[in-house]
Amino acid sequence: MDKPRAILLLSGGLDSVAAAYLVRDIAEPVLALTMDYGQKAGKRELGAAYAVAQRLGIPHRTLFLPFLREAAGGAMVDPTKQLPSLTAEELDDVDGAARASAAAVWIPNRNGALIAVAATWAEANDAAYVVCGFNREEAQTFPDNSAGFIEATNRALALSTRNGVQVVAPTIDMDKTEIVRRARAAGAPLDLCWSCYLGGDDPCGRCESCLRFRRAFDAADAEALRDR
Repeated sequence: MDKPRAILLLSGGLDSVAAAYLVRDIAEPVLALTMDYGQKAGKRELGAAYAVAQRLGIPHRTLFLPFLREAAGGAMVDPTKQLPSLTAEELDDVDGAARASAAAVWIPNRNGALIAVAATWAEANDAAYVVCGFNREEAQTFPDNSAGFIEATNRALALSTRNGVQVVAPTIDMDKTEIVRRARAAGAPLDLCWSCYLGGDDPCGRCESCLRFRRAFDAADAEALRDR
């Protein structure tokens, strides 16, 4: 029996790349979508996502949503605003520094908008799923990364799409370390990822996304060494 078809929301970062490979246990990815809404890392994200889609052997499309930049005006999109810098110790300060960092880069209803667009493509391509890299680590400060958000969104999609498109996130119960470990086991090309809020020649190493990325790899590497 053929697997159901899936549309990937592929930013090119760790979580979406891992989800793209892990979802193949239950569905067949047929198209990768990357959204350009004027984010500072946009060019690097698009390049990473395109490379991953090529590796998967599926088409890639870039969709432009400039209204998100206009509506947001925060540090993620405004070149005059600096991104917050955290220490590694502050990443788990969900009532303080980590929450403040999340607020500084928040894009109003971003994931809601991205999923709505992707669901349109999914219905048009007879795909059952929209695939996201939501996870429990970031759900602590980004509510639109949570299982509750997926459940609520799927209730709406059951009514707004004729084929009942649903959001799935294979990483939803994982922290970043487990995402790295599971993605490696699935053969995901993590060397192609871009997980920095900025779009320079190299990751900045200071933003929240960089710190979580580096911490996850360090922890996963340590796990691998212990298991040898």
